[in-house]
Amino acid sequence: MALGWPGGRGTQFDVLPLVVQAPGAPPRLFDLPGDAVLEVPPRHPATGGSRTSACAGTRVPAISNLCLEIGGVCYPAAPFNGWYMGTEIGARNLADGYRYDQLPVVARLHGLDTSGERSLWRDRALVELNLAVLHSFDAAGVTIADHHTESRRFLTHLAKEERAGRITPPDRSWIVPPISGSAAAVFHRYYDDADLRPNHVRHRQARAPAAAAPGE
Repeated sequence: MALGWPGGRGTQFDVLPLVVQAPGAPPRLFDLPGDAVLEVPPRHPATGGSRTSACAGTRVPAISNLCLEIGGVCYPAAPFNGWYMGTEIGARNLADGYRYDQLPVVARLHGLDTSGERSLWRDRALVELNLAVLHSFDAAGVTIADHHTESRRFLTHLAKEERAGRITPPDRSWIVPPISGSAAAVFHRYYDDADLRPNHVRHRQARAPAAAAPGE
């Protein structure tokens, strides 16, 4: 808004504009058309209606604040996307206290005892929220992955790479899901530690434009 964006609908889930900055130029805003972002409405399998927040998520996660480093050269205008895993939305985006903080909301809607931590209301609300995310995407006909299936797929990929004599050095904090970690197959092993390039990385050249004052 400091760059001049007039604001959206005034909800928690307003679609933000793209901010693009060329070298030596001020940041520029580009509004996305309404049909460019598919928003998934929330549904819970126990009720068929909403027992979570006002939006279960969007279809495609994109990351644009990293640089693609090839041969020591940083290419900052190289965003990439994968596909959503349910836990990215249900256990992080919607659940984190510094993000949408929906666990207390879900706990109240499901009648959970929030008077103390030993009732494990946060854990139970977390499961319900993740269940609702997967159900919402399925009901909307939008593809989404679950953490148990993707854990097994990753270990299959890992085994193929190892048979070919290649290492696969993942970031364990991204591989082990943020819910039911020890119930996921990827939890029960160690991984190679290596920094392979080309890769998308955090880089001072990619951070510098974002640190500049608006219009600078």
